[in-house]
Amino acid sequence: MNPIHIVCNKDKIAPRVLLPGDPLRAKYIAEKYLEKAELINDVRNMLGYTGIYKGKKVTVIGSGMGIPSASLYAYELFKFYNVKKLIRIGSAGALNENIQVRDIILGTYAFSHSNFRYALTKNKSKKIASSNNLNQIILDKAAKLGTNIVKGTIYTSEVFDCYEPINHLLRDVPKNVNLLASEMEAFGIYTVANFLKKDATCLVSISDSKFEPQNNLTPEERQQTLDEMIVLALESIIR
Repeated sequence: MNPIHIVCNKDKIAPRVLLPGDPLRAKYIAEKYLEKAELINDVRNMLGYTGIYKGKKVTVIGSGMGIPSASLYAYELFKFYNVKKLIRIGSAGALNENIQVRDIILGTYAFSHSNFRYALTKNKSKKIASSNNLNQIILDKAAKLGTNIVKGTIYTSEVFDCYEPINHLLRDVPKNVNLLASEMEAFGIYTVANFLKKDATCLVSISDSKFEPQNNLTPEERQQTLDEMIVLALESIIR
């Protein structure tokens, strides 16, 4: 079977991929950071580009929002295009009062109440690890760049919890799981990567916080002012 949602020649996609949720963020990254950037996918307006970053071929493509959409794109990239490693980059909301707006979080684990992992793998565990090898590369590169990041467990929500609180779910999280932030894709991406024996992790920049709502980012700032995280992801993916 051929892929349905990413349609291009296999040699058009690099073995290393950045996966933002917003296709316009993919366009922004390609235009600002990649040399010889080429549009390689626009099916359903999910824009994807391949170009050169510091001599290495890199693909950046949108994934859409939520576990089903993001995991679908991760699956096609890994399964049909032989992508080796993938970093999801995006925004998240703080779940910990010590996490501030614009902080960068490395999701070494993702926790979710979603049934996605059970549906794909029959594993009922609600917590899954990201790639230790890729995480170590990111931590090493962050130290060299002087970029402050916090590593730990992120919560993958199935609802946009800025609109509707999910306290009833968060109260059900085991007490030994210290959640740093909430986003909507990592658990699905980690599940697919684990299933297909590939490397994936997630970097998110905190865009909003119930602890400091006055500092929440606008949609435009979410799209265009996450450059420190983007550079860290690019520098790490080419290693």
